[in-house]
Amino acid sequence: MPRLSRRLASLALTVGLGTALTVPLSGCGYNDFQRLDEQTKASWAEVLNQYQRRADLVPNIVATVKGEANFEQETLTKVVEARAKATSIQATPELVNNPEAFNKFQQAQGELSGALSRLLVVTENYPNLKANQGFQDLRVQLEGTENRITVARNRYIQSVQEYNVKVRSFPSNLTAMAFSYSAKPSFTVQNEAQISQPPAVNFDKK
Repeated sequence: MPRLSRRLASLALTVGLGTALTVPLSGCGYNDFQRLDEQTKASWAEVLNQYQRRADLVPNIVATVKGEANFEQETLTKVVEARAKATSIQATPELVNNPEAFNKFQQAQGELSGALSRLLVVTENYPNLKANQGFQDLRVQLEGTENRITVARNRYIQSVQEYNVKVRSFPSNLTAMAFSYSAKPSFTVQNEAQISQPPAVNFDKK
């Protein structure tokens, strides 16, 4: 009798677990995961759109600056190299599900932000560029794009936060495990601080 009782208890536990899993899978978050997943993809697509907009501006900016006599070649080279690195990473929608690849992507974009910031600071030392209307127009476009990037990144951060809360909360986390919904990476605080810090530029000639 004790052995039979143990078997019945084990069977009851198994049935109970099955019932517990069935309820979340059918009604605890599956549709929300679909909605939130699509929301993060849309937010990410807008981030990529603004990054591409910036990348498209860089060649025109570089070409304009090259026309200035004795402009610092090292500064231009770093911008060109940073753009090449940033655009070499295939930014597919699946990137947001790969923390390592996502980190490399945001580092590359951060390097381009830093290189462009240094370039703009250096141009202040060249009166002809400051008076060049074509360059000033490009500068305004770049600054506007940087603002759009900030807005797009913030929207992505918010959508990822909402999605990740759903992934980690009970009982929706059971649905997440059943359908392989995992937490998505977001932009880091360290990266935000790095790319927003004004670059230190020394104009002293040695």
